[in-house]
Amino acid sequence: MKIKKQHISLPADSFTPVGLYLRLRDQFSNTILLESSDYHTRRNSFSYIGVQSIMEIQADEKMLKTNVEGEEVVKPITNPLEVSKELEEFIFQFECEPVLKNEEFEESVFFGATGFDGVQFFEDISFAKVQPDIPFLRYHFYRFVIVFDHFKDELHVFEHQLNKQYDFKLDNLVQVILNRSIPQFKFSKEGEEQSNQTDEEFLEIIKKGIDHAKLGDVFQIVLSRQFTQKFKGDEFTVYRALRSLNPSPYLFYFDYGDYKLFGSSPEAQVSVKGNKAFVNPIAGTYRRSGDDVADAELAEKLLNDEKENAEHTMLVDLGRNDLSKNGKNVQVEVYKEVQFYSHVIHLVSKVSAEVAPKSSINLLGDTFPAGTLSGAPKYMALELINKYEPTGRGLYGGAVGLIGLNGNMNHAIIIRSFLSKNNELKYQAGAGIVALSDPASELQEVHNKLHALRMAMSKAETMFDTQKSTLL
Repeated sequence: MKIKKQHISLPADSFTPVGLYLRLRDQFSNTILLESSDYHTRRNSFSYIGVQSIMEIQADEKMLKTNVEGEEVVKPITNPLEVSKELEEFIFQFECEPVLKNEEFEESVFFGATGFDGVQFFEDISFAKVQPDIPFLRYHFYRFVIVFDHFKDELHVFEHQLNKQYDFKLDNLVQVILNRSIPQFKFSKEGEEQSNQTDEEFLEIIKKGIDHAKLGDVFQIVLSRQFTQKFKGDEFTVYRALRSLNPSPYLFYFDYGDYKLFGSSPEAQVSVKGNKAFVNPIAGTYRRSGDDVADAELAEKLLNDEKENAEHTMLVDLGRNDLSKNGKNVQVEVYKEVQFYSHVIHLVSKVSAEVAPKSSINLLGDTFPAGTLSGAPKYMALELINKYEPTGRGLYGGAVGLIGLNGNMNHAIIIRSFLSKNNELKYQAGAGIVALSDPASELQEVHNKLHALRMAMSKAETMFDTQKSTLL
């Protein structure tokens, strides 16, 4: 199916992705925002806003739904392993020629997410515990796509048209963009933070993970813990606080109406550009001290930590294995690079492979879920995670991003993230358990990873208080 496209470019020096999103979200339902703060690389120097969904595919435990310009098709899922093929066929039935052929950013893409529970669409595995009220997989194609090119300080606005005629056109959207009115709303927490496990209960499943590692059932298993915070007001304010406190290569705010997914992820799930695919295993974590000299010493200590290095090496090997399923000439381009984030220090590697055109859905399945969120061997780790964790993970540990009609893809792992539904924020973090793990240290690692999220909620409460605000 051919999609027509129009394009307008504007100087971007007086716009920000957040400011523009605030203008658009109140006029258009289910608007999404995908940003990057990693401007030192051309590949990650773009931000996207999607306005007015015209095509959609989603699947849960029982049903697969597609919608093209209001025409919905719903059918039962009889074989979960066929869903990935349905996703591939649905996305790649559409064609749209690029307007700007030499640019690095994507013009015509599906934006969305595949949750951790969606591994059942890629692996012959069945989970007894899932999050039933959120689709396992959901992707939208938007009529308008706004691209910020942070390198060139340019703003590109694309309009896509299939068959339906619309009164609101590209020129009308540009007028909305130029409107300077920015509505903003407060946020406040309600009550105390809750968890699906006590510290003692989580320590017990950590010990079981260590036992399985010692028995050789797994080399590593990532066990996680979920927290919930009730709130009033606007959760986008929390996103704004989070992006300032924890700037990351992947910043996302996806509004699906009855629920929202947003976060600040440091780690790619898998990316595909042309005939090359990449994964970036992140494993090995120390909490930053706030002092540059002390952090440098911590980084050196991390590089020599036997447990953290064993975990990282195993996950690099898993990444190589995942990419080899549908790729060739697999290479480790970067190995155990120390990277500093706002609150933690990580060891990061980069693994690449040559791949066939439009093989991105297969590659998503091959690498899903990331070894850094599951473990190795992956299948056994998945079974044990679903056995020991008290609730299904839902979206946490899945992947969020874009899939281009040309086959390019860029997905981040859904970590350092919130799920907002019914005035509750759910957030989760895990720890990689190996035979050498210390249970108390692994418990603390979860809290280290959640530190930025908790700070973001606290900061959001004072953002519009002129006596206390530090971010306006």
